[in-house]
Amino acid sequence: MRQKPTVLAREIVATSRLFCVEELKLRFSNGVERTYERLVGKGAGYGAVMIVAMLDAEHAVLVEEYCGGTDEYELSLPKGLIEPGEDVLAAAERELKEEAGFGARQLEHLTELSLSPGYMSQKIQVVLASDLYEERLEGDEPEPMRVDKVNLRDLSSLAQNPQFSEGRALAALYLARDLLTQRGVFQS
Repeated sequence: MRQKPTVLAREIVATSRLFCVEELKLRFSNGVERTYERLVGKGAGYGAVMIVAMLDAEHAVLVEEYCGGTDEYELSLPKGLIEPGEDVLAAAERELKEEAGFGARQLEHLTELSLSPGYMSQKIQVVLASDLYEERLEGDEPEPMRVDKVNLRDLSSLAQNPQFSEGRALAALYLARDLLTQRGVFQS
């Protein structure tokens, strides 16, 4: 295993309401020194969840919401921040109820994904939800989200949809499809 670089200095060089830009001065094991910048969340950082919620053996829930980063309405999986003291599965169920209007009788943590590890410290926990039932909780979204669905057989088509661009969501859907196929729940 490679030796991680030595941190020579660490400084917050910019802040916003949600994020900080941290500058890291590093020395690598070969003596080369570099300065990196990374986006870090503010506060304690309890993490986030993304939910692959299965309506049936083939269809997963998608939600449509306005995304400030792309300045577009986009389709993605339900997701949100984990609140202080909340575990991953409880956060997944709460976010699923707030964003899509479903609860889940079965929740399973699948994996942890990052978005852009070269520049961002944030990671998201991927949860598989099944045996859904209708239940809505009031969330913090500024407007109701439109709920849609995707057939796990059509993920390559989803990737071509101009309203769907989140790589983490696509990876989560493929992981869920592979797991469900291995378990014999989904027949590809």
